[in-house]
Order: sequence, then C-alpha cells, then structure tokens
Amino acid sequence: MMEFTPQEDERLIISMEHNEDGVVLESPEGFDLIQSIDFFTPIVNDPYKFGEIAVSNALSDVYAMGGKPYSVMNIVCFPVKDMDINILRQILRGGFAKIKESGAILAGGHSVEDPEIKYGLSVTGIVKREHIATNGGVKQGDILLLTKPIGIGILATALKAKWEEYEKMEHEIYKWTSRLNNVGAEAIQRFGIKGATDVTGFGLGGHLLEMARASGVEIELWSSKIPILKGAKELASMGLVPVGSHLNKTFCKRFLKVGNNIDPILVDIIFDAQTSGGLILSVSPELKDEIKSYLEDRDEIAYEIGMARDFNGKYFLTIV
Repeated sequence: MMEFTPQEDERLIISMEHNEDGVVLESPEGFDLIQSIDFFTPIVNDPYKFGEIAVSNALSDVYAMGGKPYSVMNIVCFPVKDMDINILRQILRGGFAKIKESGAILAGGHSVEDPEIKYGLSVTGIVKREHIATNGGVKQGDILLLTKPIGIGILATALKAKWEEYEKMEHEIYKWTSRLNNVGAEAIQRFGIKGATDVTGFGLGGHLLEMARASGVEIELWSSKIPILKGAKELASMGLVPVGSHLNKTFCKRFLKVGNNIDPILVDIIFDAQTSGGLILSVSPELKDEIKSYLEDRDEIAYEIGMARDFNGKYFLTIV
C-alpha cells in the first residue's frame, strides 16, 4: 500500500528492498530480546501527530523493562477506498520520525484494508539481562516515581466529543503522549532499578496493582502527590470518563482500599485508561534523590507518588 525507501543500517543484513519473505537482522551479542506489539485507533485529529503517538506508545513496553528498541514493523489498518491516501502517508511519516528518534530500524510491516484507521508497531527490543526491570521487582520500602501526568483518557474523550477548547486539549495530549520513555529506561539501566512498568490501558491504579500483586507488597498511593493534566479533574466531574476507566476501577475493587475523604472523581482519574503514559519506577530510598536528579536534569518529571509496604493480607493498593 505504501512505499518506504529501505533504511541503510549495518544491522540490517537482508531488507525489504526486493520483497523477500522476511528481513534478516544481525543478532546483537550479549543481549536478550524483548518482544511487544501495540496498535490502536486515533486519539488526536492530526494524522502526523497520531503516528508519533502510536509509535511512542508501542515502544514504551520495551523502555519499561529497561531495554532499547532494536527493530520494528508497522501494523496498519486503513480504509484505502474511502479516505485520502495522504492521511495514511502522514500517519506513517509521523511514526517513522519517532522510530528514527528511538534508534530502531523500521524493518517492514503489514497493512490491511479496514473501515477504521489503526496504527502501531510490532517491536523487538534488546536488554542486558542484569538491566531487566519487571512488575515483580518492587521491594518493601521502595518509593514509587511517576514520569508523566495522568488524565489522557479523559482529555481524549473530551476531544472526540469536540468539547469547548478541544484544540487546546489536542496540544496537551500530543505534548505528553508523543514523548518517548527512553530517559526512564536509561535510569533503569544506570541505577539497577528492578521494579518498573508503564502506565497504559489499566490506568495508574491498575498498573500499580499489577506491580503490588507480582511483588507481594502493598502499595500506598499518595493521592495529593499525583500529577494530573490540566482540565482532567473538571472534565471528569462532568462525566467525561471513558467506559474503560470505569471498568478498570470495577475490576480492581476487591484489592483496593480508598481512604476516608478521598474525592471519588480523583479515584476515577487514578484508574483512567492512558495512552503512552509515563513509567512507574520503584526505587530505594537511598537512591531516590539521585535518580530524581538524573531524570530532572534530562527534562523528565519525577513525582513521588507512593511507597511499597508489607502486604497486609487483603489490600494490594491503598489510596490515602
């Protein structure tokens, strides 16, 4: 459907140039592979920006595990008979810009004619075994750092509804969702962080719960410390919360304790389904300040949002 000039890269042994059945890549010695895949429908109106966001989101799982993107393949669904092909070109150009920024090789892809636009990537990342971070790496006493604000799902819902000042919302969505999580991955490698994940479809609360259960700890989430996108709380109070976000909260309810006087709207935001959210890094108190400085010196936010405690036998996540 679309043509790209094959990348010239020493890692690429056989490319897609001559329509081979597959590409052949040099295997990086001393590294393990991370495999991931993600694609979705547009959350902004600008096709180029959507391409950037979709790629940033797809690469995030690799960064969350302490890895680096190595090669990717495009996944495209597009109504080619009913929509201007230039829209697809802009989506792919935006995606390619982010792929190049990450240092990965675009090794090929697959397209399907579909009535609904979808775009994303199949991703292969590389990681040194000693640098791997997982949901199960949280230790009692660890402080949890968050590298992007939450509320994207709510803003995206308002954008689709063409809410007042929705163009400003698109700018705010793009500002955060198009940011790669590479700096967080570099911090994982540099400081030996073992507990990490990215915040995506299950929301901040859902992904914290995954970490707590995998690690056998209770996570205390400090509601007053959570960075929230401007306008998200007001929009949530008007009912502009995605259905998926309500489902997240319902699913997690049996393992969740909400403290007295916590605003229910804030709880909705904590479980708001995110696209290309930030990383949650579980860090030791002794290294916390050094890690925060490392991130902030590289233009990354690092909010302290909670800590890991001894599991109380009932609740894995407590919001205070």
